[in-house]
Amino acid sequence: MDYLKILHGKEEHIAIYDLVAQCLEDITLLPEMIEPIYREAGTLDEYFIDKFRFGLLRVQIYSEIYRNMDLEESQKMRYVSEMIERAIFGGLFIERENFVPE
Repeated sequence: MDYLKILHGKEEHIAIYDLVAQCLEDITLLPEMIEPIYREAGTLDEYFIDKFRFGLLRVQIYSEIYRNMDLEESQKMRYVSEMIERAIFGGLFIERENFVPE
């Protein structure tokens, strides 16, 4: 899966996406990569931090759209992007509601 393409969408590529893509490719890297990602995000100006947050949002949206195709992959993508977003921004741009079917 081309995680970098999902992260940058039709926008420009920023270097922090490379760090996130590594975690998306191998979720076991997330614990050791969360601090470098956090520190790199701290160097971004307002314009690029906003782009970064939308990159994480794109991953979350993509994971929801394609979750029926590969549930395990979708859950991994969502977990990585949400953990990074929470660590850097203190919460999610869009909170997912818990849907309980009747």
